[in-house]
Amino acid sequence: MTVKTLPLNDELHAYVVAHGTPPDEIMRDLIEETERSLPDNAQMQVAPEQAAFLSLLTRLVGARHVVEVGTFTGLSSLAMARGLVEGGRLVCFDISDEFTSVARRYWVRAGVSDRIELRIGPAAERLRELPAEPHLDLCFIDADKTGYPTYWEELVPRMRPGGLLVVDNVLRDGRVLAPQDDSDTAIVRFNDIAARDDRVDVVMLPIADGLTLARRR
Repeated sequence: MTVKTLPLNDELHAYVVAHGTPPDEIMRDLIEETERSLPDNAQMQVAPEQAAFLSLLTRLVGARHVVEVGTFTGLSSLAMARGLVEGGRLVCFDISDEFTSVARRYWVRAGVSDRIELRIGPAAERLRELPAEPHLDLCFIDADKTGYPTYWEELVPRMRPGGLLVVDNVLRDGRVLAPQDDSDTAIVRFNDIAARDDRVDVVMLPIADGLTLARRR
């Protein structure tokens, strides 16, 4: 099989970002504050091109009911909230008041705080508070990697037909080929679960650290 995926060096990555919809001033400030004030955790923030992609996907599916598992400082949630249809709602699950306090400030600044509900606590438990019937248009999973299989099992039955699940960090910087810790092993397990799930159509994309897109059948 011919490999057609092009490796990205820093210069080519910058070219890719420059030729998509760029982050606006609010997003740039959020990215910079996260990198400045949380240098040990800033890698948890989605890449700028991922944020643009999430916003575009939200618009493409006409999303009204959206869930995010793992919010951090709010770049991905801000992107999706901007893509919601009129009256749409984003429910975010996270365990950190510290990190999400940054997100809250930027949601207010961007004028989307009225579209977002933040629920603090273990997502494995709090996801069960959602209605059980299929109603979700879009879900984004980007939290603790060992929890991915649980989040998947809670969310897939709640997706409407045609709804889209987006899952981040499915390549683990390439370590899915040689797992080095529990998180790597959990992602290998999750990737196998998603690929074999006959409730969804799945594609894995080499965007940033790998994104899996799954459409509910």
